[in-house]
Amino acid sequence: MPRSRNVNLGKAAIYAIVINAIQIALVSAFVLYSILGPAPLPRLSQAVVTVMGLVTCWGAVVDIREAISARQVEREADMLEEANRRMDDLNLTLRAQRHDFMNHLQVVYGLMEMDEKQAAIEYLDDVYKDLQRVGRTLKTAVPAVNALLAAKMADCEGRGIRMEMDIRSSWEGLPVEGWEICRALGNLIDNAMDALKSTPSPVLSVSLGENLKQFTFEVANNGPRIPPELQKSIFEKGFSTKALGRGMGLSIVEEILSSHGGELALSSTAQRTSFSGSVPKPLSPER
Repeated sequence: MPRSRNVNLGKAAIYAIVINAIQIALVSAFVLYSILGPAPLPRLSQAVVTVMGLVTCWGAVVDIREAISARQVEREADMLEEANRRMDDLNLTLRAQRHDFMNHLQVVYGLMEMDEKQAAIEYLDDVYKDLQRVGRTLKTAVPAVNALLAAKMADCEGRGIRMEMDIRSSWEGLPVEGWEICRALGNLIDNAMDALKSTPSPVLSVSLGENLKQFTFEVANNGPRIPPELQKSIFEKGFSTKALGRGMGLSIVEEILSSHGGELALSSTAQRTSFSGSVPKPLSPER
């Protein structure tokens, strides 16, 4: 069930943080003034004011911490909602293909009956390509990732972008929640699509793999090069290179990976721009 949007938790959390921060500053100033001001209070009164100030500040700190937690919960809920939506879209696609399967057989049978063998072969070739398109996105053990790749492949087709996928690992045992890794991959893929808006013969590639120590991925495109002077600052929060057709979100990707001990690297030339990420595999019990 979609979450109610009557209350914007993000804005409410920001207001709570700002108000409580101001409260801490005012209480601290009052306590210091009562002790160090030109007319300091008696020691007993100073002690009472100090205790009251500490209690007030502690309550404000707790409120700030809860507000930050609320913002995080809202972000996670948004990502879960998006992952569920993508999985629903993938499920609908698979159900539609199953429903159409009998119709495809009837068409092929009719063409064979009419001795239109070449037409039947061409028809089967088109059907096979459609099945293969969805099948390529179902190779991982993370359903949310499968749904994401299927959705992004459809987006690329709608934009005239050729999307290539090289899935060499099922990502079994990935130590990152599905909605988290989808947020990372989704941001990178969206940025790559934006970068290809004015590129002739645009190509976007996604690779998933693993080695003995880590799970890996790469999102690459043949769009314009990111200038060297921007490559160091591109991961900063709030940074955007819309002039290059690239949106925001790289700091989020780096934050997700780093929170799991992973890394994100950028390589950009005139021919190819790629973002490569990795997440360490969890240590096995025997280690």
